[in-house]
Amino acid sequence: MKNLSLWTSGIAIALATTAYANDDLVAQMENAKQWAIQTGDYKNQRYSELDQINADNVGDLQVAWTFSTGVLRGHEGSPLVIDDMMYVHTPFPNIVYALDLANEGKIVWKYEPKQDPDVIPVMCCDTVNRGVAYADGKIFLHQADTKVVALDAKSGDVVWEVQNGDPAIGETNTATVLPIKDKVIVGISGGEFGVRGSVTAYDMNSGEQVWRAYSMGPDSDILVDPEKTTHLGKPVGADSGTNTWEGDQWKIGGGTTWGWYSADLDENLMYYGTGNPSTWNPAQRPGDNRWSMTIMARDIDTGMARWFYQMTPHDEWDYDGINEMILTEQEIDGEQRKLLTHFDRNGLAYTMDRVTGELLVAEKFDPVVNWTTGVDMDPNSETYGRPAVVAQYSTEQNGEDVNSTGICPAALGTKDQQPASYDPNLGLFLVPTNHVCMDYEPFRVSYTAGQPYVGATLAMYPAPDSHGGMGNFIAWDNIKGEIKWSIPEQFSVWSGSLTTAGGVTFYGTLEGYIKAVNTETGEELYKFKTPSGIIGNVMTYEQGGKQYIGILSGVGGWAGIGLAAGLTNPNDGLGAVGGYAALSDYTALGGQLTVFALPN
Repeated sequence: MKNLSLWTSGIAIALATTAYANDDLVAQMENAKQWAIQTGDYKNQRYSELDQINADNVGDLQVAWTFSTGVLRGHEGSPLVIDDMMYVHTPFPNIVYALDLANEGKIVWKYEPKQDPDVIPVMCCDTVNRGVAYADGKIFLHQADTKVVALDAKSGDVVWEVQNGDPAIGETNTATVLPIKDKVIVGISGGEFGVRGSVTAYDMNSGEQVWRAYSMGPDSDILVDPEKTTHLGKPVGADSGTNTWEGDQWKIGGGTTWGWYSADLDENLMYYGTGNPSTWNPAQRPGDNRWSMTIMARDIDTGMARWFYQMTPHDEWDYDGINEMILTEQEIDGEQRKLLTHFDRNGLAYTMDRVTGELLVAEKFDPVVNWTTGVDMDPNSETYGRPAVVAQYSTEQNGEDVNSTGICPAALGTKDQQPASYDPNLGLFLVPTNHVCMDYEPFRVSYTAGQPYVGATLAMYPAPDSHGGMGNFIAWDNIKGEIKWSIPEQFSVWSGSLTTAGGVTFYGTLEGYIKAVNTETGEELYKFKTPSGIIGNVMTYEQGGKQYIGILSGVGGWAGIGLAAGLTNPNDGLGAVGGYAALSDYTALGGQLTVFALPN
């Protein structure tokens, strides 16, 4: 119970430190009856203290009620619950519904933004959105067209709005936002269109821009102190965001920020990852391409970087580093440490000291990962912290217009944005994963603003010589760097998991099943097939003394783009259409929220 005590005390400290947080949101997150933020809390643990539904009775779950969203594309993210109100979002056109849970789910208000449909073809991998956020009596929506909107939570009226990017040059949005202190933190999508990634902080009350930090560029753009910002414990030095790029390539360098954000209020730091460098043809961008593929720790107030860690220098496979950073307090070698655990697209799971950026663990979380033999963990080595690339699977060494085959994982990674959860009692991470490999052929491409800037043709398929499926759901020990148990799945597990104090972990499958498993053993305890494939994230709340489990179904996302967009060419969807062609035999389009509860 030591880790659980630390977790709950961390929230208590946050509540006491009123200068450090938005009081309203922190209070809501501290109340287990609510689901006040997409990630469960600022630590991204996706853990609930509710235990009315537990390992002994979860098999008795029944559908309590459903709600149709009226939209057919991929439904990522989850609803929020604040007091007796539930806020449900959709993919493009990004409708938001406010439902009164105390009045049979009556629609209190509906917000439907008027967006130009021309933004749809500029969105890389379906028209998904990972959900709204809440703070200070407002609902925050970051639309596909990059407009950030603050809505009055009670009425749905627009309080303020601001344009964060320009879809005409390929800038779009798929992510949620992070409301923290007096700010709303916002990212950007568009790495496949040569966008230069950035993170921006807006004033929560006015929408005024407070700071913006780019992923690459001059020191003043990326908000670093050359002597104080560190990479693996050493100062990054001057011009770190430009000197590993050829010429002005950094201006269209990618490194977009469409993943999840976490925060340590005591350290006043926020954490996130940056995506792939542009283009996907590595021959066109010599060098390490900093700071793409990087974990970043920044000061919440100023945006100034405390430390960086680049996981995949000079990426050759599109292994975006945007997946969530999960914050924990755990014991290592007899010492309590503030940790950050990250399951990267590149197939490596990293455990780091989140205060200093020290690298503690870097291990494969799928045994089939073959592009690297592992990370150099010797601090005295010239290649410390770098993955050793296997020449056979190096798309750069094999050359342009050469098809490199059998690379594991595929570009969508051993895990994409679908968030993992953490059980503080067991010290285990519950991780949805992809078990997919690829062929990758880079080719030369020219940049035109607003046009695809990819430069590679891909084919995806299940990992060979394995269980035949394209996914696993695993339990991971982040201290030992090893899998405790693994559940094979026919398709990638593209749903975010939820872990509860009842000893149960929930996740969804692309065929449409919501499943409940014993967190400690992985034993399946319950499953139910919803109307469409699940790429949403499981959430829980309590209302009227009863615990509920909620999940959005609606197949789509990168894995389901063939179904979602009606694509049939196997190479479309950046290679996903062919890899997931069989998905149409198991599910169909449809956006629905399904809510479960125990029988009365």
